[in-house]
Amino acid sequence: MSLFSKILIANRGEIALRIQRACRELGIKTVAVYSKADMNAKYVKLADEAVCIGPASPKDSYLNIPAIIAAAEVTEAEAIHPGYGFLSENADFAEQVLKSGFSFIGPPPNIIRQMGDKIQAKKIMTKEGVPCVPGFSKELPNDKTELIEIAKSIGFPIMIKAAGGGGGRGMRVVYAENDLFESVKMTENEAEQAFKNSTVYLEKYLPNPRHIEIQVLSDSHGNCIHLGERDCSIQRRHQKIIEETPAPNLSDVDRTVIGDICTSACKKLGYVGAGTIEFLYQDNRFYFIEMNTRIQVEHGITEEVTGIDLVQEQILIAAGEKLSFSQSDVSLSGHAIECRINAEDPESFVPSPGTISNWHAPGGPGVRIDSHIYVNYSVPPYYDSLIGKIIVYGKDRQQAISKMRVALSETIVEGIRTNIPIHKKIIEDNRFIAGGVSINYLEAKLDK
Repeated sequence: MSLFSKILIANRGEIALRIQRACRELGIKTVAVYSKADMNAKYVKLADEAVCIGPASPKDSYLNIPAIIAAAEVTEAEAIHPGYGFLSENADFAEQVLKSGFSFIGPPPNIIRQMGDKIQAKKIMTKEGVPCVPGFSKELPNDKTELIEIAKSIGFPIMIKAAGGGGGRGMRVVYAENDLFESVKMTENEAEQAFKNSTVYLEKYLPNPRHIEIQVLSDSHGNCIHLGERDCSIQRRHQKIIEETPAPNLSDVDRTVIGDICTSACKKLGYVGAGTIEFLYQDNRFYFIEMNTRIQVEHGITEEVTGIDLVQEQILIAAGEKLSFSQSDVSLSGHAIECRINAEDPESFVPSPGTISNWHAPGGPGVRIDSHIYVNYSVPPYYDSLIGKIIVYGKDRQQAISKMRVALSETIVEGIRTNIPIHKKIIEDNRFIAGGVSINYLEAKLDK
């Protein structure tokens, strides 16, 4: 089957640039879509064609489905890559892309829809043998007494989660039965406002877990492999800051078992493309939390330890090609760490848009920079504050930490504030160096 001749990239920033590079290596032309705020962005300048799809506001540009489809039509693109964020996990968008005669570089719309509903996803994964957090996934009763009895059967503390939630939003922990009913109603209201879906469900709250995720690749011919795991436990307010692979202090047996469970589930599900199955990991047990039906921000560290270009594989799979390797061909070598660099105040975490007056990227063997910024680039205030990722690769975790320490010390970003000072503190911290910290580590450290 022949590859696409032209792909439209329905995204911005560093992921748009990353997809461009993958396309260029494959000999595929690219179309960049951009808002008026991004007219001077690097990915716009480097694209073969570029189409303005609206004003700065995301809802009028990067979330504007008719404008994106129209851009694909006028440029005669054959496929659309959604990147991550924005419309990447929007089943209606994927459906519209296909109906309009384009290929969607991602899983089928029905899979996106199923995995986007956390209740449905949990039911499916439980059926397919994936271990899940104990909880109650049916419609919650309005009766206080009934609700408390359900919670008691799970065991306090309880996590209330929005069925349509994501990105760390739509979650609330309840420690006492007296607070349960009111907390459920508050979360329902928040979920309705944020996700247009008021449905919530209950899960056992795990007090000190790690966040471990499994990267999978599946083609349309029934083949599926996993590419090991990533430890994404360094988080603030459920937002990832540092990721690494392999996960420290995880046995090869656990790694193999959970990987096989994930690939088996994806085959039964009929999954196609790149995907990530996320787990909480506590007391040597995995508990499914959600599946991301797209490429992840942190895909680069998996690429470093496997030597497999995940974005290119997405494109090849969408073009109908079979995976060119089997599970036995996949081997993890060395260790990789990623620091997400955000344009934000390192203490208050308030976004810090503005013009970059000076930018010096780190370098040396095993150092990779995924970023779209340049000197005099203006970071807009309308979008996510991520401006780049520093990715390092070492022969082992100790060497990777040393490389990241040097890389952070070399990195200069002036004109705006960034979270680099936080990264420096974490990399020097003895608990992080020892490995295996929980998702509560960073919040506790910042509270000191």
